[in-house]
Amino acid sequence: MKTFQTFAELSALTGQEVVVSDWTTITQEQVNQFAQATGDHQWIHVDIERAKAGPYGGTIAHGFLTLSLIPAFFISSLNIVEKRMGVNYGLNKVRFTAPVPVGSRLRARLKLISSEPIDQGGVQMSWSVAIEREGLTKPVCIAESLARYYP
Repeated sequence: MKTFQTFAELSALTGQEVVVSDWTTITQEQVNQFAQATGDHQWIHVDIERAKAGPYGGTIAHGFLTLSLIPAFFISSLNIVEKRMGVNYGLNKVRFTAPVPVGSRLRARLKLISSEPIDQGGVQMSWSVAIEREGLTKPVCIAESLARYYP
């Protein structure tokens, strides 16, 4: 976990990779719960036996499940003391570039693209998020994440 006292201290790192999160393992239980929550019960995600004969040799995580891990990667790896509240402001340029088989370990590389002042003394930060799968050279998901932080 990296800790920054102020928005300005973090903003000084614009253009740089700020942090790499810890690894997290994708479980079949997570995939099943995500399928239940979203209604996406496609066999490649939830039917273990059928998926064994599929293109990946087993079940894979939903792309949107992978994407939904972004807040957890931030929470577990980055702390801004001045921040009282953070708000997800949206996403740009999301791509799912490789499958995530159940049992894979993922982590995120967080690069600060920009930081701009906003109302109420806050700051809007744009982050390049590259979610990596252990043992794979290219990311499994790339996204630009927009966050608003308030003191």
